[in-house]
Amino acid sequence: MTYALLAGLGTGLSLIVVIGAQNALVLRQGVLRRQVPAIVAICAGSDALLIALGVGGVGAVLTAWPSALAVARWVGAVFLVGYGVLAARRVLRPSSPEPDGAGAAGAAVIVTCLALTWLNPHVYLDTVLLLGTASTGFGGDRWWFAAGAITGSVLWFSALGFGARWLSGAFARPLAWRVLDASVAVVVTATGISLVL
Repeated sequence: MTYALLAGLGTGLSLIVVIGAQNALVLRQGVLRRQVPAIVAICAGSDALLIALGVGGVGAVLTAWPSALAVARWVGAVFLVGYGVLAARRVLRPSSPEPDGAGAAGAAVIVTCLALTWLNPHVYLDTVLLLGTASTGFGGDRWWFAAGAITGSVLWFSALGFGARWLSGAFARPLAWRVLDASVAVVVTATGISLVL
């Protein structure tokens, strides 16, 4: 039980602690101190649902339905490249220290967070397929593995969202936002392109 829980925690963290559009949005909202509880809840709650589905066997169903994966791959690729282009545009033409959409009120940020979470095919690969497959090695303790992975997600998004306020001094300068957006543009665009190659 303890081994499965720790293995799930480590595996889950290794998959979500990467620079990407979703983490960048959580970081932005944390620095700006806007909608942080809602953003953290959406990200961690979505991961928890998808991990549970993967451990419950949905990954095998998705693998058996390749056309669904192909559609998700293309939709996700278009979305990620589009998001990367917007990040690159903010680097080339900064208008304010707050990136587009990050300082927007409630609904716009929530919709952006949902899109970055549910339209990204990598979220399904990481949570449903990879974590779901990894859990099968733990037999009857596979739900402890899932609990560890879910705990990792909650810890990461909470630390990123609520801890980002300590970075607000660094992000008071427009250059810091440009560096972050440049990183996001490169990683997200490369990820989107890799989905179709």
